[in-house]
Amino acid sequence: MQDRLVKELRLQGISDIDTANAFLPQFREDFNRRFAVQPRSTHDAHRPLLKTDNLDIILTRQKTATLSKNLTVQFNKVIYQIQSDRPDYALRKAKVTICENANGDVTILYNTKPLSYTIYHKSTHQAEIVDSKTLDRQLRTPNPPAPDHPWRRGFGLHLNGKPIQEPPPHGPD
Repeated sequence: MQDRLVKELRLQGISDIDTANAFLPQFREDFNRRFAVQPRSTHDAHRPLLKTDNLDIILTRQKTATLSKNLTVQFNKVIYQIQSDRPDYALRKAKVTICENANGDVTILYNTKPLSYTIYHKSTHQAEIVDSKTLDRQLRTPNPPAPDHPWRRGFGLHLNGKPIQEPPPHGPD
């Protein structure tokens, strides 16, 4: 309806759901009176749903992927490991269809048949956003080195077991 209902509700001063629901039949009647068009043909072109059609699979977001050598496939940052009674080599490099429904449930199909799987690895975020208040605390070393730690003494330069004398530092001339 291209935002017509929202605009009409605004023009009528309606801002709550109950009043909008009561106004809907009146709006629909007016809308159909102004914009309805008789079809050229009365023939119903809808096809009946076949017994082989599965709406739970048809109405999903689908992606085609290839199984790896160890029968894994990645989808939405999750690695799925296929569990199969077949020999491993039968499914290596096989094309599968990964279907995700509106609830986030995943089905993996091979030749239109579902495969059983386990979640092999769910990757974590690569970088975590840290606010500025805790940044210093997270970057700080938990335990500073002891006073006699080699880091505090510096590194002596040696050549064949003998100390090398460092050149004097150059100061401003």
